[in-house]
Amino acid sequence: MNIEFTFKNFEPSEHLKKYARRRFEKIGRFIGKSPALHMQVMLSVDKYNHKAEVQLTGEGLNINATEQSKDMYATIDMISDKISSQVRRSSDKLHSRHKSRDVNVDIYSYDLLEADGLQVVNGTENFSKKPLHMDEAIMQLQQTENEVLVFINADLERVNVLYRKSNGDFGIIDPIV
Repeated sequence: MNIEFTFKNFEPSEHLKKYARRRFEKIGRFIGKSPALHMQVMLSVDKYNHKAEVQLTGEGLNINATEQSKDMYATIDMISDKISSQVRRSSDKLHSRHKSRDVNVDIYSYDLLEADGLQVVNGTENFSKKPLHMDEAIMQLQQTENEVLVFINADLERVNVLYRKSNGDFGIIDPIV
């Protein structure tokens, strides 16, 4: 991973340069040491505010973060933690997508219509088979008016049903295989 530093409005000490380089090189644990990855770090000082901006690009990653505080070392710590959590999250999503590619499930929802006293099933909607984490599924159900969401749980790698309870809470149906 190539790391490029830019310093604005101050002259950094050698200790600060080494400290920043060590902190940002630790992020390489999660993404490897590929030469295609490029990290641009800009550290600046405006009066009493110490600001850090980081842009990490390459191999399908495009991560940006900004932090500021009263101390440059604290700012570097905060932004490196923020970048590492974003990198971890994106690598976890990438790994969960690769694991569940062999899952092939077609799921349909149906409306029940009454015609001449008989109930008729009328298929209306396909659900995507993209794996979702529980928080993503809850957010997706909150954004719609549907009462039920059928999805593939990315953590468990199986079909789950998330439903809205009458009191506004959510319930989950997880079949045990």
